[in-house]
Amino acid sequence: MSAVAVPAAAPSMFAVFRKRDFRLLWLAQLISTAGSALTDLAAGIYVYRVTGSALAVGLTLMVTAIPTLVVGLLAGVFVDRHDRKRIMWTTCLIQAIVVAGIAMVIEFDSIALPGLFLLLLANAGIKQFFDPAYDSLIPELASEEELAAANSFLSIASFGSTAIGFAAAGLLASTVDLYWAFMIDAASFVFCAGLIGLMGRYPMPKPEDEASVRVILANLRSGLSTLWHTPIIRSLFYVGALVFFSFGLWNVLLLPFSISTLGATEFEYGLQEGLTSVGFVLGSFFMARFAQRMPEPVWVIVGNVGMGLAGLVYALATSIPLAIAMVMVSGFFNSPMSVARQTLLQRNIPRDKRGRVFSAYYVMRDIIFLAGMGGAGLADVFDIRLMLVFSSLLLFASALLTLFAPGLGIATWRAVSARLAAAEAAPPPEVLPTRPATPADFDLLASRIGPLAQLSPEQRASFLGDATVRRLPAGTRIVEHGSTASSAYFVLDGSATAGVPTEVGYRGLSTMGAGDFFGEIAALTGSPRTADVVADADTTLLEVPASALRAVMVVPEVQKLLLSTLTTRLLRTESADLPRLAGLDPDALRDLRVARPDADPDDRPPGGGPTSAAR
Repeated sequence: MSAVAVPAAAPSMFAVFRKRDFRLLWLAQLISTAGSALTDLAAGIYVYRVTGSALAVGLTLMVTAIPTLVVGLLAGVFVDRHDRKRIMWTTCLIQAIVVAGIAMVIEFDSIALPGLFLLLLANAGIKQFFDPAYDSLIPELASEEELAAANSFLSIASFGSTAIGFAAAGLLASTVDLYWAFMIDAASFVFCAGLIGLMGRYPMPKPEDEASVRVILANLRSGLSTLWHTPIIRSLFYVGALVFFSFGLWNVLLLPFSISTLGATEFEYGLQEGLTSVGFVLGSFFMARFAQRMPEPVWVIVGNVGMGLAGLVYALATSIPLAIAMVMVSGFFNSPMSVARQTLLQRNIPRDKRGRVFSAYYVMRDIIFLAGMGGAGLADVFDIRLMLVFSSLLLFASALLTLFAPGLGIATWRAVSARLAAAEAAPPPEVLPTRPATPADFDLLASRIGPLAQLSPEQRASFLGDATVRRLPAGTRIVEHGSTASSAYFVLDGSATAGVPTEVGYRGLSTMGAGDFFGEIAALTGSPRTADVVADADTTLLEVPASALRAVMVVPEVQKLLLSTLTTRLLRTESADLPRLAGLDPDALRDLRVARPDADPDDRPPGGGPTSAAR
């Protein structure tokens, strides 16, 4: 009988700060976001002073989203093909020049407004290259266990500094010329570039094909296909669409509701904006400490319900202090939803496609956000309180959708937890009958994993030499957390779920189907398994010894496939595990630390290829 798995000790919420590059990125985010908040609010104040129009202020917000519709997807492809650190460093310096240009332009009344809008547009366009590079780099700085805390602390840097920037903008607007708000932002970008320059290198290899329209379109198609055909990512978009539309309404309606309906002053309106960020910071601290207590989809539901309730009270409020308190509460509940959604995306998007998928996600997000801003114009026809109530109801609808969405719904994570827990009583696979692998088994596997078809007859025979096939009933524990073994597993048919024991049960990591493989890192390095893997249904596995894996890695296509998956998994392990890799070839180790061009779509199994699972 297998031993009961002991829950892994939860890492300190501050463990990620032991990594120098994460500290540098966190500080850069803190400084540059405070500066950007200065520009955002100062631009709105300037436009409102000149025009006296709330619609013009709304257009100031909308113009920052337009570039995602033009360059967003292409920026993601660019990020996947170039050094992400260098991209971030360059964009910070260019943004410094652009924002300094805004400070100059507003000094000339004849060109101030058109010049301001054009430079805001350019600044937002440049930012489209920074965002996917930034999001794609975070999972390389933080391990799997640290990822939620890393996202939380980066959110603290982002939203906390936003509150500081809003407050500083209000102070500058009332005491000195707005020129200085833009110049301080320009200086913050220069400082940010300096910090990023001190980080280590995270290069991407030069693609085998030169950049061309065909390659770019193929890469875009790959990113969009990943988003659409991965159930959990598609569900996150559907759930997020309702939230983004609600946020679009909210951001435009907040100013006229505060000043015209509640009778708040501009200072009190600015206080609402700032305290929204303070609430988010408090929520992010909460998530950094408690994120591991519940599955991420549950946090998405908690966040949306909390924001919906706070929004309803805000919409019906007649007291300015109550309204200010409710926007702070709303900001607090925004954090669980945002941190959980971002963590789910980072865990489920293949490393070499993150830039493309994130950019596609951002483009669709901003289209919906713009639609929400446009819908806010209905406040001229309907009562503005009714519009805010509708915005809150959308958040409740998003929470309800999360309950039933594929990959996110309560049935999914309960089933995963139940399967993993029930596997305690299941017989170990060693007691189940096996048979030698046959050429027919190899042909079936090669039909699902295209690179294996490149093996010569001799290599195929070597691969199958000591390989065995096991037929496992549903509920069988295939791999046990903490155990050691010298074999990897390829799924011929059926499906399996990977998960880790926690203080309150099990947390599911991923589901694998025909054509996926797992256990290759433990087999090649001798390190302990990092997760339990349980058969969801009757499943047929091909068990391959480590020696056979090493033998076929001389084939470039197979090496690329195995190392691509190894990279994704190793980048999420603790650094203490890395010395165990001494048995691998040095060239292979170098390849583990960089991304590779995508495999041909025909070479990927229907489920999207190997997923992050047990080592």
